[in-house]
Amino acid sequence: MKTIDELLSEGVDGKRVFVRADLNVPLADGVITDDGRIRAVLPTVEALAEAGAKVVVASHLGRPKGAQDPAFSLLPAAERLGELLGAPVAFAQDTVGPAAHDAVDGLQPGQVAVIENLRFNPGETSKDDTERGEFADRLAALADVYVGDGFGAVHRKHASVYDLPARLPHYAGYLIATEVGVLKKLTEDVRRPYVVALGGAKVSDKLAVIDELLGKADRLLIGGGMAYTFLKAQGHEIGKSLLQEDQLPAVREYIERAEKTGVELVLPVDTLVSPDFPDLKAKTPVHPTAVAADAMPADQEGLDIGPETRKLYAAKLADAATVFWNGPMGVFEHPDFAEGTKAVAQALVDSDGFTVVGGGDSAAAVRTLGFDESAFGHISTGGGASLEYLEGKTLPGLAALED
Repeated sequence: MKTIDELLSEGVDGKRVFVRADLNVPLADGVITDDGRIRAVLPTVEALAEAGAKVVVASHLGRPKGAQDPAFSLLPAAERLGELLGAPVAFAQDTVGPAAHDAVDGLQPGQVAVIENLRFNPGETSKDDTERGEFADRLAALADVYVGDGFGAVHRKHASVYDLPARLPHYAGYLIATEVGVLKKLTEDVRRPYVVALGGAKVSDKLAVIDELLGKADRLLIGGGMAYTFLKAQGHEIGKSLLQEDQLPAVREYIERAEKTGVELVLPVDTLVSPDFPDLKAKTPVHPTAVAADAMPADQEGLDIGPETRKLYAAKLADAATVFWNGPMGVFEHPDFAEGTKAVAQALVDSDGFTVVGGGDSAAAVRTLGFDESAFGHISTGGGASLEYLEGKTLPGLAALED
């Protein structure tokens, strides 16, 4: 795929450059709680603006179901982008209507505009090729060149990600080029030992990547809510803990495969339990109890890996030459259940290996828990996209950027 550096060498002065970013930031009462994804696209936007382009930034936010919804407006993201750029950013209150055209037509070379949430138009996410194509045609009318830099959306076959690049000269932005380079280090000529730590709530979200990694990783560490389905598959009592019963056969098969193929599958040896799920808003202390993973009380719920598991996982990460981590080890949003996730993050910081935080909740946890982002090899902006790449899938948004 052509990169933004090639575009800049060709010249963009006065050209309208459509940047498909990922500004899908978390909001609480209209306030951005983590601006990591906005900061991630800054190098691309700044380079284009400095070269004299008229930069049109577009993104989705949340799942507004094809209609205007103020709760999912990109206005807060546009305002934050302007603050980070240190320059005014125009905002259009529609995607392809009069407001979008007025905002773009009003740009001078070096200026930036953000159009409203792409998912306010049903054509963005439509499964109908014609409907998606019609929306892509209308988006193409806003620009002369396309730059794909929304890595968090490249696994989606959406109009602005998949169909629009076919209608304009297209290039990969700095973020996508970086993300793809990192993922190649995790799939091609990997430095070993290669250790993968997987967490998060649902084992079903990780089945395909586990299936792929059982043939590539040297060691798999399992934590988070998904660990309890593994413990149940081993015949242990898990009390009120999260369980995906329909996934038990697949999990049992993976446990057997790991043993046969020599992949070290590491499960929690202890866990923090509580009678009830904590209040994440009030964050009232709940004083959890640490119990052995094979001795969980029937009336308790596992909510984080325990202190012995924290030590075990840190030791299993210590000698890694390559680490990929996706998914928190517990309910990190509550201070009583944040230590497991914190321990894994610290182990990555302490590692001499190449460490990758695989986006999503893991990236949010790193920032929430106060870690210096520069202490990690790479923090991805796309959890789902990273996982699908590691699964060996073709990502539509990347395929669309290739010539």
